Amino acid sequence: MYAVVVTGGKQHRVRPGDLVRVEKIDGEVGAKVTLDRVLMIAGEGGAKIGTPVIPGAKVSAEIVRQGLAKKILVFHKKRRKRFRKLRGHRQPFTHLKITEISGG
Repeated sequence: MYAVVVTGGKQHRVRPGDLVRVEKIDGEVGAKVTLDRVLMIAGEGGAKIGTPVIPGAKVSAEIVRQGLAKKILVFHKKRRKRFRKLRGHRQPFTHLKITEISGG
């Protein structure tokens, strides 16, 4: 059984037991999280597709880790003007362990 959920503006295909890296969700390590924007649930009996979400469907998860991604460098330059600017950015993320998928 698997589900397609939306979190952080992105869609993720998840199964129970999966470890998923998503955009940062506030909470401590070990806290329970419920993802309720479920677009699709599929299993042995077929697929259930929402319009756009399935009412009453939930995916339960546990926060395993909060972290920062590798640094990316953002460089701006204007030619012949002696203008250069270098900035770094580290995107925060959350690792979730999917515990249960319940259909609506």
